[in-house]
Amino acid sequence: MDQNNSEKLRRTKRASILFNQREQEAINLYCEKYKIRNKSKFMREIIITDILKKFDEDYPTLFEFEKPNLFYVE
Repeated sequence: MDQNNSEKLRRTKRASILFNQREQEAINLYCEKYKIRNKSKFMREIIITDILKKFDEDYPTLFEFEKPNLFYVE
């Protein structure tokens, strides 16, 4: 990957999620059980996986280029 693409994929956008007490406890128990130490990475991967799965299910109606690619850069 060249420097230009690396810059475009750098994470610079922040998002916040609020959980209620029961949701937070469930997340904490899950992370303890499966020894997940980086919750940000875990949540990002879960969210992006779900998005890509939905894109794949909706293909080809969502995209004008040949294959869906989250990292498509014009």
